Amino acid sequence: MSPHGHAHSDGSRATDAARARALWIGLGANGGFFVVQLLAGIAFGSLALLADSAHMASDVVALALALVALRLTTRPATPHNTYGLLRAEVIGAQVNAVLLAGASAWVAYEAVQRFRTPESVDGIGVIVVGGLGLVVNAGSAWVIERASGASLNMRGAFLHLAADALGSVGVVVSGIVIVLTDETWVDPAVSLFIAALVLLAAAQLLVEATRVLLEGAPKGLDVAQVESVLVADPAVEAVHHLHVWSIGSETPALSAHIVLRGEWTLHAAQECGDRLKATLDERFAIEHATLELECHACDSDHRAHDAAAGEAASP
Repeated sequence: MSPHGHAHSDGSRATDAARARALWIGLGANGGFFVVQLLAGIAFGSLALLADSAHMASDVVALALALVALRLTTRPATPHNTYGLLRAEVIGAQVNAVLLAGASAWVAYEAVQRFRTPESVDGIGVIVVGGLGLVVNAGSAWVIERASGASLNMRGAFLHLAADALGSVGVVVSGIVIVLTDETWVDPAVSLFIAALVLLAAAQLLVEATRVLLEGAPKGLDVAQVESVLVADPAVEAVHHLHVWSIGSETPALSAHIVLRGEWTLHAAQECGDRLKATLDERFAIEHATLELECHACDSDHRAHDAAAGEAASP
């Protein structure tokens, strides 16, 4: 089959279009509110607002990166990229994880400085702007989560917005505490809490994206169970050289050597292989499976057989 044959189905194209719409909605909403929040943070003297605006700036960049990565994944396969650019979304997720980590580090640094040098904060203004930010972030996160599926790229965008929504909750809480108690230390304290949560989300995303790039087994897929399902087929004697990895975050792939029982014609063996592939697709959603059908247990058996034949033939 030509590499150009890996075309998107109508369902895939519809999913990509829905994801692109969700990302554009999030990008427009966050891009507009970023300016509002930045100006408000300066005007009201709130580090929590400035921290949230910094994270929102990373949201804008993250959403733009997610859109670019999504566009790249829809490109057709070529002789040089036989699976297309499916891993562009994984690279986009990694970049988003690094941006999240960088934003959390900046917030933590500024919070420590604010503890050393407290500044007055307009609590009412912080509550109002933080509340508006919560609406924007939570709404955008909800839109993107609905379209995300198992895509790491979309999950990276969602985590940015969800973390920002959580940050907005912290901003509102800090504003309320400041209004009620006039304790300004709560502003940098909330900022540190937000930074820690953002860093945790970044670490989880980075681990999952790296797993795909290192061709680890897909998360949630039990390789031992896959092997047991293959071996359970009456036609299969043994399975070896089993490898399972991900081409993209939503595209698991598998290769394996299958030892068949008894003697087979080429046509019958091919039908058996097709049946096994259908089982893998049905049970584990593995659409890309390469099975090498064998009539000997393993390579060592081949070598032993050849060596014995050679000895028998020698004078």
